[in-house]
Amino acid sequence: MADCRKDDADPEPREFLVGLGRGAAGALIFGLPMLMTMELWQLGFYMERKRLLILVLVNIPLLVLLARRVGFERTYSFTQAFRDAMIAYGLGISIGATILLLFGDLGGGMSWSAIVGKVAIQAVPASIGALLGRSQLGHQNSSDTATKVSSQKTGGEDAVRDEMSSNYGHELFLMAVGALFLNLNVAPTEEIILITYKMTPWHALATIIASIAIMHAFVYAVAFKGTHEMPKGTPWWHVLMRFTLPGYIVAMAVSVFVLWLFGRLDGKAVSQMLTSSIVLSFPGAVGAAAARLIL
Repeated sequence: MADCRKDDADPEPREFLVGLGRGAAGALIFGLPMLMTMELWQLGFYMERKRLLILVLVNIPLLVLLARRVGFERTYSFTQAFRDAMIAYGLGISIGATILLLFGDLGGGMSWSAIVGKVAIQAVPASIGALLGRSQLGHQNSSDTATKVSSQKTGGEDAVRDEMSSNYGHELFLMAVGALFLNLNVAPTEEIILITYKMTPWHALATIIASIAIMHAFVYAVAFKGTHEMPKGTPWWHVLMRFTLPGYIVAMAVSVFVLWLFGRLDGKAVSQMLTSSIVLSFPGAVGAAAARLIL
């Protein structure tokens, strides 16, 4: 009996360590493109510190909510999700600082403010990547499935109703995470400004239509893993109005937030602000749609 209990207890620490390794790999894979982007290095110098603090503070609850779905191990409470979120943040900070140091972008008489700014910016996408590492580099084992089935049985009809009622808000949250992650890759670049100045109102309108069409097709019309399954006979406009358009609005809101954080809207006319948001919402919409397939 003692041996059986020992066997049952052993997988938990091992599962956490394996998840930690996947998290480190995820932070490196998802964070590396931004770790090698010059514009993000420069943001560490000139980004307003109040906005940087807002970005850091927003990332914490985002990671906690994300950890409830894809933490380093199965989480059953807010405390466990918060622990996984802090571990992911720690991985993002350590890996970001290590890579920047390796590339020679830290040190050399640089001020502490610049060092902290650079690492803090890079830690946000890297920490999200750390949590995504479990879903992308791991797999759902039989114990995960058994636990989910068992919890549904023991929770009864109330648990099922709670899960169904939270699905819609949960999907919108995942869309926001996907939009934020992809926007962080693109928003600091000079190309956003260049495209904004080159676009006409007709280009902007076409971009909105293309973004919505791609988002709708990407998630609901194409049979990818994780797509939303609607009952047969559901009209196409129902899916468009309930999921695709709200998802695009979420992507647009995230785009405006990111542009404001990085100072891309400062001193701009309203028309330029709107066009910049439309431009950034194009990759944001793709990220929002892809997030539901990844997570």
